[in-house]
Amino acid sequence: MKSYLQAILAIAHKDLAAEIRSRELVSAMLVFSLLVVLIFNFALDLDKSARENVAAGVLWVTFTFAGTLGLNRTFAAEKDRGSLDGLLLAPVDRTAIYFGKLISTLVFMLLVEAVVLPVFTVLYGISLFNILLFGVILLGTFGYGGVGTLLACMAAQTRTRDVMLPILLFPVTVPVMLGAVRASTGILANAEWGEILTWINILVVYDVIFVAVAVMVFDYLIEE
Repeated sequence: MKSYLQAILAIAHKDLAAEIRSRELVSAMLVFSLLVVLIFNFALDLDKSARENVAAGVLWVTFTFAGTLGLNRTFAAEKDRGSLDGLLLAPVDRTAIYFGKLISTLVFMLLVEAVVLPVFTVLYGISLFNILLFGVILLGTFGYGGVGTLLACMAAQTRTRDVMLPILLFPVTVPVMLGAVRASTGILANAEWGEILTWINILVVYDVIFVAVAVMVFDYLIEE
């Protein structure tokens, strides 16, 4: 168990160290996210009440597009450099690769989200600093990153991986995006706790199921 955890952390550390040196992926995700927020801000020239109604949707569209941009490079960079074969030859369970990549992906996405949230608050005039909302963002990001990491492994084996990943990912993540948007909307609108809890439960169930599926099938997908 100790060696398994060390392998996971080593893979995550490798990706994070490479990003710290290059600063390419997070920079691209951040610039893209800010551009999306700005475009929606000018496109939806609405009054305050209307902005509150669409705020959660705009926020999660921004997170989704930025996350997809990052996921496209999760395994593609390894494939291009030829280092994926080295990872596969390592004497560890293949799922350690999945969890290592998942951790690094979550770190990248959460860093971008931490910058986007205050910018979004300023532009839209809506305070997003709510502990419960942060919990929903964590659950939604984990679910999206968990499924995205698995499908990024599959898409990396194809020639059209940049196009293939969104095609595979968006339909599968409809439940997590629906749950995240509805829960976020309820929190921002101060809805009843029971109504919010239903969508949070959907997020939790989705996260658990798809991470379990990823553990079961990752070994087969990465060998293809």
